[in-house]
Amino acid sequence: MKDIRHGLDLDTSPEAARIQIELIRRKSTEERAELLTGICQMVDTFAAAGIRHRFPNASDREVFLRLAVLRLGGDLARRAYPEVGSHLDAP
Repeated sequence: MKDIRHGLDLDTSPEAARIQIELIRRKSTEERAELLTGICQMVDTFAAAGIRHRFPNASDREVFLRLAVLRLGGDLARRAYPEVGSHLDAP
C-alpha cells in the first residue's frame, strides 16, 4: 500500500490517514470551508495564547497587533497598522 500520509503526522497509520483523507474528500465545498475556518480559528487562538503567555500585560489591541506581525511580517504589518511601529518592538 502506498503511504498517503503527506502532511499528516507520521504517527498516523497509513490506514487511518487513508480513512481521514477519504472522509475529507466526501465533504462538500461548504463543509471543507467550515473545516478550514475552524482550523484557522484554532491556530489564531493558540497563537494569541502564546502571545498572552509571553506578554501577560498586553491589551487586546496589542495581542491583535502582535498577531498581525506574525501573520504578515513586520513590514506589511506596519503598513497595514501604522501603530505597530510605535507600539511594538516588531522586527
